[in-house]
Amino acid sequence: MKKIEAIIKPFKLEEVKDALAHVGIQGLTVSEVRGFGRQKGHKEMYRGAEYVVEFLPKIKLEVFTSDDKSATVVEAICGAASTGHIGDGKVFVLPVDEAIRIRTGETGDAVVT
Repeated sequence: MKKIEAIIKPFKLEEVKDALAHVGIQGLTVSEVRGFGRQKGHKEMYRGAEYVVEFLPKIKLEVFTSDDKSATVVEAICGAASTGHIGDGKVFVLPVDEAIRIRTGETGDAVVT
């Protein structure tokens, strides 16, 4: 089983969600986060004063899937989240040792299907 974490631009959330539904993902966790990478933020003007926005708003997605489906999920996220510009985000794939559905006690891949 894999945990796939993706940091994407906020306006791409609906497209990514639709792409994940298209490949059969039934659930995901979404968090509003702030951060920066190579972008290092940007400058904005407010009431005539210039200030630096160091932490940019992003969306963090967490998806759990079986090992054989993880490549398809990553492709769906990358395809839907890409704008071709700096700041599109990152995708991380991590191994999951164990998963348990609390309600039924199911374990393993049955938890994410």
